[in-house]
Amino acid sequence: MLTADAVRSALRHPLVETDFPSLGRRYQGKVRDNYVTSSGERVLVVTDRISAFDRVLGTLPLKGQLLNRVACWWFERTRHVAPNHLVRVPDPNVMVALECEPLPVEMVVRSYLTGTTSTSIWVHYSAGAREFCGHRLPDGLRKHERLPRPLLTPSSKAAKGGHDVSMSRAEILASTGLSMQDFDAAADLALALFAEGQRICAERGLILVDTKYEFGRAPDGRILVIDEIHTPDSSRFWLADAYDARFAAGQDPDSLDKEFVRRWLAERGFTGDGPVPELPDELRVEATLRYAASVERIMGEGFEPNLEEPIARLERNLGIA
Repeated sequence: MLTADAVRSALRHPLVETDFPSLGRRYQGKVRDNYVTSSGERVLVVTDRISAFDRVLGTLPLKGQLLNRVACWWFERTRHVAPNHLVRVPDPNVMVALECEPLPVEMVVRSYLTGTTSTSIWVHYSAGAREFCGHRLPDGLRKHERLPRPLLTPSSKAAKGGHDVSMSRAEILASTGLSMQDFDAAADLALALFAEGQRICAERGLILVDTKYEFGRAPDGRILVIDEIHTPDSSRFWLADAYDARFAAGQDPDSLDKEFVRRWLAERGFTGDGPVPELPDELRVEATLRYAASVERIMGEGFEPNLEEPIARLERNLGIA
């Protein structure tokens, strides 16, 4: 089990970014540093950067190791539901994957009326909207209430520094040029993965509230799941045994994901615009412990961090001179 002392120790050397030109062409996302190799693979280095409201906020200690560990766990256990891009894991912060051409859409699946960002279903509903991404919503729903069925609510993939926009299927097709066949194939995979994720999480006392999936086209034409799956960054996880009582009392659910940080920011008036508030160390430690609690519960085993200085370790494990 990950301890607070280990997390505080990791505060000394966060993995902020990498620069390994010998690996290949680099693309830096909000959290991952991606390298495209000459052999047709992609090296994804999962850093400790944390983003929310489409902004990079700083780092959480050991976050990259936690995300990489649980994403690879899910990739291995859902291959029977949807094919994915994972090839091997040479380092705690790295997965090597098949290079794919990303589809220009994020497939978001939601089963509860919740959220704090501009793309969330609750923000739209509380402002009076009764249609979201092409789905009609009834009056009288409460924040954090379970929806009658999981809803596919896709969003655009904004350029770095931009904001994603929730859209209907028709709007995604019109704005991106994605074919109906590719959209529907990815949508079917997303809903199947979500159902499997909810089933596994329920067995572990967690509610998989919502999540996002990204897909890409492999060189052989197949559509694969890429990037990450069911991590505390891409998903909301609530404690199942506390949900009913907290919902009845009008309280926020007990969450084990990035929502803990989002709420802290929103309470201070930050929802994406203006200067980013500095995250205090104790908040960063608590956020990492919440990530670890969900990861350990999902995998059914304790998480053992690697506390080496990360850059030297990465260079060794990736064979960088």
